[in-house]
Amino acid sequence: MIIDIHTHIFPDEVAKKAIPKLSATIDLPPSMDGTADGLLDSAARAGVDVSVILPVVTNIRQFDSIIRFADAINGRDYPAGGPRLISAAGIHPDMPDYKEKLTQIHAMGFKGIKLHPDYQEVAFDDIRYMRILDKASELGLFTLTHAGYDPVCPDQTHCTAARVRRVLEEVAPRKLILAHMGSNEFYDKSEELLVGQDVYFDTAYSICHMDEDQLTRMIKTHGAHRILFGSDAPWADQKEAVSILRSLPLTPEEQEQILWKNAAELLEI
Repeated sequence: MIIDIHTHIFPDEVAKKAIPKLSATIDLPPSMDGTADGLLDSAARAGVDVSVILPVVTNIRQFDSIIRFADAINGRDYPAGGPRLISAAGIHPDMPDYKEKLTQIHAMGFKGIKLHPDYQEVAFDDIRYMRILDKASELGLFTLTHAGYDPVCPDQTHCTAARVRRVLEEVAPRKLILAHMGSNEFYDKSEELLVGQDVYFDTAYSICHMDEDQLTRMIKTHGAHRILFGSDAPWADQKEAVSILRSLPLTPEEQEQILWKNAAELLEI
């Protein structure tokens, strides 16, 4: 079994405009068209059983439409034995009723939320995020946040390893997942400040770009029980990401933990 904890899609009509625009901005060709069906096809080619969608709420007005889209993804009928999609929810730090929104998310059956400090233009150690993390922990939701550099916002990094370390010390959130091995492009800082802390890393995008020795060392030191396989599709190819993970010098048990066991526990599947 393989669970990809970090993927992105859009509604079909939105994807037609959003994917080419984002691709041009970051100078990176997509691995698929950014639709639900495109991701299912990608997953089938890669042997991925479950792809987790991570929607980003970039302003508070988007919350309701994004929740409806995510809920429809979760309610879709997937053929037995084939790949399926599970969507997380999204929330914005400027929402004054964040407690009610998180309670709604939990009541609807979502298992977690996505944050993107760069797109939401808020530092990760801001009190608004800390409050969200605290309430999400209380509800048993996982929180997956973008961490490190993002080419869409090259001038500012709102979620640095140092900011994450401060949050871990002040809030001690449960089920916090840091995308991109803790700090995209700033892996030395992630290794220095975050390896060994009570936090998950996902391998999204980084698995296709990191030095293999550093990637393996960080997995071994942090512990495979705190690593989640992620591709970042459509900004990385799922099949390539799976192949790289399988090629790393890890034990069969470490491979299983990363490829599906850790994610299955968080998703309660």
